[in-house]
Amino acid sequence: MSAVGDAVHVLPVLTAIKRQVPAARITWILQPGPAELVRGHWAVDELVLFDRRRGWRAFAEVRRALRTRPFDLVLDLQVYFKAGLVTAFTRAPVKLGFDRARARDANWLFTTRRIAPHPTGQHVQDQYFEFLDALGVAHEPVRWDLGPWPEERAAQRAFFGRLDRPAAAIVVATSKPEKDWLPDRWAEVAAALDADFGLQPVLVGGTSPREQRAAAVIRAGAPRAISALGCGLRGLVGILDGAALVLSPDTGPLHMAVALDRPVVGLFGYTNPKRTGPYRKFHDLVVDAYGDPGESYAISMQLRPGRMRRITVDDVLQKVDRWRARYARPT
Repeated sequence: MSAVGDAVHVLPVLTAIKRQVPAARITWILQPGPAELVRGHWAVDELVLFDRRRGWRAFAEVRRALRTRPFDLVLDLQVYFKAGLVTAFTRAPVKLGFDRARARDANWLFTTRRIAPHPTGQHVQDQYFEFLDALGVAHEPVRWDLGPWPEERAAQRAFFGRLDRPAAAIVVATSKPEKDWLPDRWAEVAAALDADFGLQPVLVGGTSPREQRAAAVIRAGAPRAISALGCGLRGLVGILDGAALVLSPDTGPLHMAVALDRPVVGLFGYTNPKRTGPYRKFHDLVVDAYGDPGESYAISMQLRPGRMRRITVDDVLQKVDRWRARYARPT
């Protein structure tokens, strides 16, 4: 019921359940954007949309949709009131949610059972795996199976067939301005990717005014960059999957790149990379402006505004150099 990144983190929960109990039928309640990403996934049997843009009507609509659907188990993987309210609409003998210490907005009141408290912070992905531990479901190996689907391969080939160099996908903005990096610095990076690394910069993201403004600034400073804004989440899967490198702040496409096993340079300053950074991969490519030099900070939900500006162009290009030395594949 939240952002694209959270949906990516939920996928290994579903694939693990299906792997252990193939006959399980899974219904996923989520927003229209993430629904586009996972529609057609082999582990998802049914989608029920919750469009929060519709305000209280969204709750009425999802309540009607759930009225005739009995479940054996409900997993409340979010800690907020809206998720608790939707959990209350479900008909199930077991509604498993977070422990009281972590559940916000009295969310714990809407569940019948809760996962055990966890004394220390951990990555969001591991937090979701606690639900599988409570159910006795194995979650290794971790599988996302994000695609591209077989029917999407032709479009992917057509996109990359127009390029004469390996692609570097740049995620130009996020859902929160505090997590964005400065477009003029992205422009310098894109120009260097083109001139110094032999890569084709491809700008990806949505079509919001902020993303379009950022893309315009980047292309003004790096005219050879091409825009793929508005390709849709499934189109984005194809681009990220085919890219040699992805560069992204803390946002959904970063986690999509990890799920697709594509090297990603992650830019972090506002959010804690130990909690929301690339899961188990590409830590050496993270630009960490969240912590102070030498700081051994804990895993937490604390936000640190204003720190994305600390990231320099040279910081990012040093990580691209590391990518070239450690991860680049022969063309």
